[in-house]
Amino acid sequence: MNSGESGEEKTLNILVLGVGNVLLSDEGVGPRVVEGLSNGYQAPHGVELVDGGTMGFDLLPYLDERTHLLVVDAVNTGKEPGHTVRIKLDDPASFFRTMVSPHQLGLGEVLGVAAMTGNLPPSIVVIGIEPASLETSIDLSPVVEKKLPVLIKMVVDELKSLGIILKPTSDA
Repeated sequence: MNSGESGEEKTLNILVLGVGNVLLSDEGVGPRVVEGLSNGYQAPHGVELVDGGTMGFDLLPYLDERTHLLVVDAVNTGKEPGHTVRIKLDDPASFFRTMVSPHQLGLGEVLGVAAMTGNLPPSIVVIGIEPASLETSIDLSPVVEKKLPVLIKMVVDELKSLGIILKPTSDA
């Protein structure tokens, strides 16, 4: 049954993590993308969709045994509001130390601890959008709201590149 070490296939264990504060307008885009994915698609075995909100170090257990981490977040790129980005991280702790994300979630620290404990997913990709507003509001700005389907498609395409096809829950 065992085909040996070189012939073994590694099972994908993917976390799609939306982070941010939904009470601060576009800061909550990550959880909103995860909500859209959860409502519109059926996640197959090996893919978990998590609204990480502002959980900070409570996120550490979610990283256990992951092969891939897709972080969805508002990011400061210096581009116009609504600009979307896909960033493959080679040095995740350094990336988040530079405060690309507008919030103080401490994701860099979370990933730093994960690295020290040998629990850092080997593949980390950030899918993000430049925020237009970080004002107190449960609503996204119109420019970011309009881009939600684009961000959801970016996650779907990222998973597709890993061989994972998300099936829509309805034809609507």
